[in-house]
Amino acid sequence: MLAKGSYSWILGIALIAILTWFGSRSLSGSIMLSSILFLLFIVASILTIFFIIFFRDPQRYPTGDEDDAVSPADGKVISIQNRTICIFMNIHDVHVNRAPLSGIVTHIDYKPGGYIPAFNKDSEVNERNHIVMKTTTGTLELTQIAGVLTRRIVSYISEGTELKRGERIGMIRFGSRVDVILPEGYVTRVKLNDVLKAGATIIAVKKDKFCKN
Repeated sequence: MLAKGSYSWILGIALIAILTWFGSRSLSGSIMLSSILFLLFIVASILTIFFIIFFRDPQRYPTGDEDDAVSPADGKVISIQNRTICIFMNIHDVHVNRAPLSGIVTHIDYKPGGYIPAFNKDSEVNERNHIVMKTTTGTLELTQIAGVLTRRIVSYISEGTELKRGERIGMIRFGSRVDVILPEGYVTRVKLNDVLKAGATIIAVKKDKFCKN
């Protein structure tokens, strides 16, 4: 399965690959031009494969109980401060983001920005999308932060959208980061450098459940 909004990217570069292939075959009389077109065909073919891999969107099924918070993104934990968990998505990670808990989107604040690498502390100036959700266990905040390569956050939701735990909320193209602030009363279950799967890995549980365990 491919991410929503990715087909134009894939079809566009695939079309270039097809045209340059036929161009290189039909211009056999001009060796230099034919070679250039064939080189472009190879580059476009590699990019087509890359985009198919990058825009993959595998099915995910949340684990644990309904009030266990799952990761909003694939990637590595780069910071944990109180109830805030920062997850860095590398170029090879799935870039579709998901809701950590079920709830209703009460506020979305999109801001354009710069090109600082997403793992850098100065990435506060980057393009970002701040989402606030009202859940049965409290208020959850999630911020999508675009990275250095492309400033493009694609949102699948709007204010008032009712989300299920693990449901897709959008994607960030290329290197990027997601920060999540969990509701009061949650205890994190991950540590620095843990590798997470969006919609599947449990990142936090309610404090009373943690104490029982």
